[in-house]
Amino acid sequence: MATFEETGPRHPVTEGTRVDKVHPRAKLAKNMRAFLVIIIAIVLLFPVFVMMMTAFKSRSDVVSIPPKLIFQPTLEGFVFLLTERSQLSGAALEEARANADELGIFGQVALRNGQRITGPSDFTIRLRNSVIIAFGATVASVTLGLFAAYAFSRFEVPGKGDLMFFILSGRMLPAVVVTIPIFLMYRQLGLHDTHAGMILIYTVFNLSLTVWLLKGFIDEIPREYEEAALVDGYSRFQAFYKIVLPQAATGIAATTVFSLIFVWNEYAFALMLTSQKARTAPPAIATMLGRGGIEWSAIAAGTLVFLIPVLIIIFALRRHLLRGVTFGAIRQ
Repeated sequence: MATFEETGPRHPVTEGTRVDKVHPRAKLAKNMRAFLVIIIAIVLLFPVFVMMMTAFKSRSDVVSIPPKLIFQPTLEGFVFLLTERSQLSGAALEEARANADELGIFGQVALRNGQRITGPSDFTIRLRNSVIIAFGATVASVTLGLFAAYAFSRFEVPGKGDLMFFILSGRMLPAVVVTIPIFLMYRQLGLHDTHAGMILIYTVFNLSLTVWLLKGFIDEIPREYEEAALVDGYSRFQAFYKIVLPQAATGIAATTVFSLIFVWNEYAFALMLTSQKARTAPPAIATMLGRGGIEWSAIAAGTLVFLIPVLIIIFALRRHLLRGVTFGAIRQ
């Protein structure tokens, strides 16, 4: 039986294989860039670090001079933020201290300040209003902006350039300039201090951002995809839903995050167009006063609580904040 030997060239791996070395200057430049990024991150995150420390300080530690970096953490700020309290004295205070073991953590913290918790504060209502208005306005603006951006990107709209500039011009006006006319109009229409009114105004002001951002993403999706779908018998809406929408998912997610951040942090409209029912968290935090003055620990605690939902959403959508590899390329 005949045997065949391998006659092709062999490439034995030798122990002396040369390994490319990084040039010292390139390594130094890389280290310098990393060091610069760390310094910038520290500077930008320093206010957040101070806010977190203040949220867990007591009243005396907050106003101490010089500021204390080492202190005994306490939940006073969160108790002042989330509860309503009454001052105790005399026999009532002694009785409350005798029954301190029956109290929860917040009750014990309040008792150390000579107070009794009488109920929840209105901050939870303000935070709920922020969630309802922010998510409602974000969904509405992204949905309307997506259809408008698709129309501007795929169809020959008369006066497209002028219309796009008109939409963008709505973003140029500061909110303070139009607050008073909108306030008077809302009073007449019955939209003042309502969730619907706040969602409407935020949707209108967010449309310019969503239309321009989403149009840029849709422009980069090749038309060949839709043309092939239309040739296969898809309707225009089916081509949009099954072809364009999945391709634009990254852009939609990034636009959603930017829109949500704008509505979540907005202050001027929330202050002027609401009073009680639809008041959101930003003006509520800024106007927080205690019995003895400004409750800085409660303000810091409220800011920290207010920051957490947005951080969770951004962390969940972090992969979509940069453009996907599908934009600007035609897949074979």
